[in-house]
Amino acid sequence: MTPLARALADYLSMRRALGFKLKNAGELLAQFVTYLDETGADTVTTDRAVSWATLPQGVDPNWWGRRLSAVRGFAAYLHTLDPATEVPPADVLPMGSHRATPYLYSEDDIASVMAAASALRPPLRAATYQTLIGLLVASGLRIGEALRLDRGDIDWGHGVLAVRNSKFGKSREIPLHETTLRALESYLDQRDRLHPALRGPAVFISTTGNRLLYADAQCTFHQLVQSAGLIPRSASCRPRLHDIRHTFAVRTLQDAYRCGADVQLRLTLLSTYLGHVDPDATYWYLTAAPELLAFGAERLERLIGD
Repeated sequence: MTPLARALADYLSMRRALGFKLKNAGELLAQFVTYLDETGADTVTTDRAVSWATLPQGVDPNWWGRRLSAVRGFAAYLHTLDPATEVPPADVLPMGSHRATPYLYSEDDIASVMAAASALRPPLRAATYQTLIGLLVASGLRIGEALRLDRGDIDWGHGVLAVRNSKFGKSREIPLHETTLRALESYLDQRDRLHPALRGPAVFISTTGNRLLYADAQCTFHQLVQSAGLIPRSASCRPRLHDIRHTFAVRTLQDAYRCGADVQLRLTLLSTYLGHVDPDATYWYLTAAPELLAFGAERLERLIGD
């Protein structure tokens, strides 16, 4: 193992210990270190980093920026060990903002998607996607969190769901409404009747009995959206699986405004419930929904008027 490869291993180990998964960044940095080794370089410089970052041709320039961004973090770490290391400036190959506009689902939208899911075949597949989508709507879970659920993560007696080792390595417990618990129990009973041999730990399974994969869930949801007749509202606002989580957050805050609750307190509670690192990540939902901005403006006017 070369010195740069050892340094990369130490860097990734340190960052992951802090909760960063760095799956894509780790793969990119391994390619970068291989590039340096093959060119006989033993020090990171801006020129070498840019040369590697721009190797792919005919791609979106933002991809170059993301490649260089991965190198920048590693280079900053190396600079503390070797002052000869150059950290590429942030304005070299900058990345543009591609944050999608949340597609906020109406109740009719969700009903249409659920109806499309009921038409899936075989019956196990229909039950799986109806229950999965219903859980996402009712809980605001990330899709990855839902797919990682095991039977043992459901505390039926206390009505609590354990979400383990999620984003940034955090775990949390979230309460579920009794109707959601009944739906989960009904699904597990149904799948056990349909396939008595498929009794593994995973809650959501494919027709083969294996844990449902993220790629399959994304592909099937896209099909369901098309069957339900949902169309993009703009180039940046398309119906995505993750937008069910956005919808949950926005509706929760809308309810807080409507009932006159302490929105700041509700926002803090919602941040914890969703598993965000801090309320700033949750606050973005306020700016993503015009209806929430209108509620906020109306409340501010009342405060000023008083």
